[in-house]
Amino acid sequence: MTRSPSWLILGGVMEYLILAVVIAVVAVAAISGLVISGRKKKRLPPPPPSSPTVTAPPAEPHVGEEAETPREEPRRTIEEVDLPGTEAPAAEAPAAAPPEVPPIEVPEPTAGRLVRLRARLSRSQTTLGKGLLTLLSREHLDDDTWEEIEDTLLTADVGVAPTEELVERLRERVKVLGTRSPDELRGLLREELLRLIGTEADRSVHTESGVGANGEEKPGVVMVVGVNGTGKTTTTGKLARVLVADGKSVVLGAADTFRAAAADQLQTWGERVGARTVRGPEAGDPASVAFDAVKEGIAESADVVLIDTAGRLHTKTGLMDELGKVKRVVEKHGAVDEVLLVLDATTGQNGLVQARVFAEVVDITGIVLTKLDGTAKGGIVVAVQRELKVPVKLVGLGEGADDLAPFEPEAFVDALIGG
Repeated sequence: MTRSPSWLILGGVMEYLILAVVIAVVAVAAISGLVISGRKKKRLPPPPPSSPTVTAPPAEPHVGEEAETPREEPRRTIEEVDLPGTEAPAAEAPAAAPPEVPPIEVPEPTAGRLVRLRARLSRSQTTLGKGLLTLLSREHLDDDTWEEIEDTLLTADVGVAPTEELVERLRERVKVLGTRSPDELRGLLREELLRLIGTEADRSVHTESGVGANGEEKPGVVMVVGVNGTGKTTTTGKLARVLVADGKSVVLGAADTFRAAAADQLQTWGERVGARTVRGPEAGDPASVAFDAVKEGIAESADVVLIDTAGRLHTKTGLMDELGKVKRVVEKHGAVDEVLLVLDATTGQNGLVQARVFAEVVDITGIVLTKLDGTAKGGIVVAVQRELKVPVKLVGLGEGADDLAPFEPEAFVDALIGG
């Protein structure tokens, strides 16, 4: 059967409509898939094990289809909820215990201290005392022997003039003596050494209280001076022990403001015997600290004020002038009773140069010889007294706290010659 042209046209239109419907359905399905996949969240892969852990921010709450099912949790009524502030207060921490105060020491009595320290002079004894006795015991004392005696005295730092004087007197007395037994020689040498050292000088450390500039009672004032390295601050601390052992109350003035540890060191010495230390700021004015120390001593009715000054090199003119200023400022309260020069016995003749310069700046009234136990130059006692015309008042014979002793010429000579 042959179809007409109108049927053919109708069939083409129907195919076109069916094709359009199919395309529309496919398009709608594709768009729906894209929308659904867009609503799903992508999951990031976990970090590799070697990478450091990174704390992610809290996830956003899920909504719609992805919302989580709420978990069942126990619930409390308002009566069961405790109000703030109803808990018991926490127990307070126990207060820290106060620092333990070290007990105050009782220093060794000074009477006879040099005798007890006699063994410390063994090195000086070997060179000066025993050396001279050995030479004087020779059967024939010719010129060569007397020269050896002179060399022994000079090596021991007795000094040129005292050595010549001693040798001349020994030669005369040995000639008159004739026979020379060991005991006679020892007695002869003892007499001549005591004559050189001197037994008539006042060797006490003057610490008597007096009347101040304003009419009030003033404690005894002692200034301690010397160059760096002589043991000046240590000597000041040991001197405080000597005075406390003799029944005196002491105030310490830490006027060495140029050395950071000097004030701490002096305060430690003072605390051991119950002596108060007056100190100032580091690199402060030494004269001001010294002035305040004496003022404090007056207020406390102390017996003695010890002022430790900075260790100054004798070549530094400005620093030496400052030492004179310290003394002048202290004297506004009243007179300074003692100015003790600390010398290292091991420096020998160089110590005499230092002593001479200090004597030009302040009036030295006494000498403290330290490290006399570690030197073979015990003759420095004679030389320094001749140089300054002031006596040796104290000697240091060791590192112990009570190894500073009042100088006793008889005990010193006996230790030298073994008598």
